[in-house]
Amino acid sequence: MIANEVLEKLRNAVGPDNVLTDPLDLMVYGYDTGFETRLHPKPPDVVVRPGSTEEVSAIMKIAWEHEVPVTPRAAASGMTSGSVAVQGGIVMEMLRMNRLLEMDLDNLQVFVEPGMVHAKLNELLKPYGFFFPVDPGSSKTLTLGGMVANNSSGMRAVKYGTTRNYVLGLEVVMPDGTVIWTGGQNSRCLKSVSGYDLTQLMVGSEGTLGVITKIRLKVLPIPEKRGVVFAAFNDLKDLGETVVELFRHKASPSAIEVMDKSSIQAVNLIRPETPLPEAEGILMLEIDGSPAEVKHQAQQCAKVCEKRAREVRWSDDPAEIQEIWSGRQLVGAAMTRVHPGTSRVYAAEDIGVPITKVPEALIRLQEISREHDIPLITFGHVGDGNLHAGMVVDFRDQERLKKAAVVADIVQRMAIEMGGTSTAEHGVGAARARYMEAEHGPALDVMRAIKRALDPKNIMNPGKMAL
Repeated sequence: MIANEVLEKLRNAVGPDNVLTDPLDLMVYGYDTGFETRLHPKPPDVVVRPGSTEEVSAIMKIAWEHEVPVTPRAAASGMTSGSVAVQGGIVMEMLRMNRLLEMDLDNLQVFVEPGMVHAKLNELLKPYGFFFPVDPGSSKTLTLGGMVANNSSGMRAVKYGTTRNYVLGLEVVMPDGTVIWTGGQNSRCLKSVSGYDLTQLMVGSEGTLGVITKIRLKVLPIPEKRGVVFAAFNDLKDLGETVVELFRHKASPSAIEVMDKSSIQAVNLIRPETPLPEAEGILMLEIDGSPAEVKHQAQQCAKVCEKRAREVRWSDDPAEIQEIWSGRQLVGAAMTRVHPGTSRVYAAEDIGVPITKVPEALIRLQEISREHDIPLITFGHVGDGNLHAGMVVDFRDQERLKKAAVVADIVQRMAIEMGGTSTAEHGVGAARARYMEAEHGPALDVMRAIKRALDPKNIMNPGKMAL
């Protein structure tokens, strides 16, 4: 419980309409999209909705004085309880801070607030011929602040990398309310080697070190042309080996996506008018650049795929590209169609493995599914080893839920044992904190020391990332 004195100070800081204490309101903030909060929601004691950096600073000064935990939150599209107040206290919702502050396209950058939705930024940039290349599947709901906090990525990470590669600087409110700029307080540079790289420290810190209030992002010109290579395989091992060989041949697609048999079946159930071919697996490669570059790269990628695939085709026609690509985009929404009465479980859906381990991982995921009688519908960004092993379970069946938790643990530990990670793009939060020591060893102690140095009262998003 939060003292009335604290609540009154919060109301004075942001206005009474932006301080929520009604139990029904609080319950909404006890969830994200993940498995664990669906089973065990964690409502906060109060929700505060700041509209400016000054208000964020005021909130943090109050929290610091009274040692109240603070959990930053925006769209809550995460799946790891990262934006849920697992130890109570304040949830600081950042959605009011959603403006594009400045376009400095001559210097290839923009200034935005953390509550701006990803798709909105690209919508505003498109008339000027620019884009922010990182492309998460939840683009229409995910905020830029959430992307920075989790170092999000997406389908085009093969070529364009993750959010980390585009963050040039951040305005951050520290736990005691102090406001700092990382990357140079007046900088417009695209690179700097001055001082500790505090920007990169904050990216991926999941709100455990401070509250992001402004973001300086690098943007790029929109590619002139796009093409897609489509390949269907009768054997998952052949599919995985094809991915490895594509890189040996110095192919440079912007994305390499995979769909297994179950995900193909799911999409065909939801979109029977344009069915995908029945196969053990499908690869979809996107190439972008100049028309000549797209044509050359597509032909080279097609030649590599033809060695093992039963069907290969490529196209640079925008309508055909959209038709092919939409199949991949529908998987998440379609997977429950294969098993009526089930819901998707966001638990082991975000592993990463070395590219050379992709064939083994794809086969092993099918084996785990059969061994435990839990459907695993695998798809993902196979070009960087990021696989989504989506489980579907009837949430009314407690035994199946327990089994799903066991399978999730097996899958995530399998990835780590292969030299991979339990989370390739969705963050750690509370849900995956148990794997931090296995992944990082003694380096976790260094992370904890940084946390103690910057947040000695441990009020910033406590209970996350094993910190």
